Amino acid sequence: MPDGYPLEELASLPSFYHPAASPSGDAVAVYYDGTGRNELYLLDPDTGGMRQVSDGAVPRDARYPFRWAPSGERLYVHADEQGDEQNDIRAIDREGSVEPVVENDSQCLLTDVSDDGRLLFLSDAGDQLNLYEHDQGTTTQLTEYRLPVRGGRYSPDGERIAYPANETDDLDNRDVYVASADGSDPRNLEVGEAGAEAGVVDWHPDGDRLLVSDNTTDRPRCGVYDLEADAVTWYTAPEHVESPTAFLPDGSGFLATRTRDCAVVPVVYDLDGGSRELDLPEGVASFPGYGDAAALSSSELLLTQTTPTQRPALLAYDLASGERRTLLAPEYGDLDPAGFVDCEFATFDSHDGTEIEALVYDPGEHGERPAPAVVKVHGGPAGQDRRRFDLLAQFLATRGYAVLQVNYRGSTGRGRAFKNAIKNDWGGAEQEDIAAGVRWLAAKGWVDEEQIAVFGGSYGGYSAYWQMVTYPELYAAGVAQVGITDLAALYEESMPHFKATLEEYLGDPEENAALYRERSPVEYVENLSAPLSIVHGVNDPRCPISQARLFRDALEDAGFEAGEQGEFEYNELGAEGHGSTDVDNKLRTFRILADFLERRMPARAAPE
Repeated sequence: MPDGYPLEELASLPSFYHPAASPSGDAVAVYYDGTGRNELYLLDPDTGGMRQVSDGAVPRDARYPFRWAPSGERLYVHADEQGDEQNDIRAIDREGSVEPVVENDSQCLLTDVSDDGRLLFLSDAGDQLNLYEHDQGTTTQLTEYRLPVRGGRYSPDGERIAYPANETDDLDNRDVYVASADGSDPRNLEVGEAGAEAGVVDWHPDGDRLLVSDNTTDRPRCGVYDLEADAVTWYTAPEHVESPTAFLPDGSGFLATRTRDCAVVPVVYDLDGGSRELDLPEGVASFPGYGDAAALSSSELLLTQTTPTQRPALLAYDLASGERRTLLAPEYGDLDPAGFVDCEFATFDSHDGTEIEALVYDPGEHGERPAPAVVKVHGGPAGQDRRRFDLLAQFLATRGYAVLQVNYRGSTGRGRAFKNAIKNDWGGAEQEDIAAGVRWLAAKGWVDEEQIAVFGGSYGGYSAYWQMVTYPELYAAGVAQVGITDLAALYEESMPHFKATLEEYLGDPEENAALYRERSPVEYVENLSAPLSIVHGVNDPRCPISQARLFRDALEDAGFEAGEQGEFEYNELGAEGHGSTDVDNKLRTFRILADFLERRMPARAAPE
């Protein structure tokens, strides 16, 4: 196998997550793993100096963002000791002093902090994910919906809250509500048509308008809802796919992102209707995800920018001049970034003529032709592979493997109809899309059609299982990480909001019991005909470890043997949940994948 970049060094490259400007703009807080462990740091935007604040008090996995207190003197972080996402909430001041704030046995997801210090958060402490408020040591439930609430924001004066929820029987539906801060007198703003998904991300500084989203017209769009007029003004042109981020601090406009051809472009809108794309290299750009967290000053914004061959950089972008400066440059250690592999945006026709978008990494000089290939399937299923730096794709491509990423139906980035096409057909046409992508890739002269593997995590792990037992003729190997194997069993073990998600995609588990069974990979283990590696964290709350154990047991009952010389390999990862950004956990996954591929489907070094 070609050496590629050293595995330890590649997986250990320092990364940052969730940058957020302080209320005064004098500091930028980031999660950063320069020590090998995720910690909270403060970055001086003028000098570039960084100072570590936390010492083990934040989660090893940087899955969930933190929030500044309005005073700017401390931050609120999630606390997750076991990787099981049953978060508590802590406060950490600028000197690193830690104070427990919210502690319970349920999942807590912080969504906002009021000017007077009240915390607004989601929790499944009751029978469903609902909004709660924590104020001076007392926690109060604010909403009580049968289906999950998906967010929440305080108004500038702290007297109201806005949030998305669904009171209808249509599981595709989502509406925007405004209520008093104690949750009373909720009002459905009826932002979009019934069955569409509406959302709210920010309040205007004046407190009289809301920044909202909606997909009534199929493609997601940005709008501003005037609470006094009970009317919404839509800003997104019909040809675009956009998501709003936040109002500008002075209220003159708002920030959004625009998705096209698997790239993401930052956009600034004026409230009079004008807009402009910010001038950045083609890739994926994003603003911090809430309120004033993007604002360093009245004219300078925070941005994260990445391309397929450039690791994420943290930028300050001046709206007045268009100039940008780097606050946190991507780190490469001793690795030469010129050796990373670019990807090509492509489309192909699926089995029924549906056009499917894909990204293709050609390893080129990194290996011998025809090259073996790995189909890397994204999770979600409502996710999207984008033109960003993908560490795992680079790990594979620089070792001589072609990599294919398929944005199958069910993916985001193309509109409501495409995203919802998977509903009531989970495990159906979207899996045909992946298989069609494999056949399309295999037809390329530089790919070895006899040496193709499938890899995925979460829903991608489900897809890896499904591809291996439904299209066994296509694959020489497969790796399923934190995947789903038995849908009925998954439903029984899921948290309430995940049960709602499964019902949204597959219907009621009793009424649709046959579909739950028919689309479960564990029902077809006898079809496995190529080596399969199973990788799963024991503390996974989304796809419990029982999903991997059920598939392992079914394989053994069918006569398959485990082990390096057997038909499948089984790896349980202790102290790990549903995947992780943690360096140690990334290294373990990379080692398992590299060792498995080297033995089962090795790439070959290109001749000198």
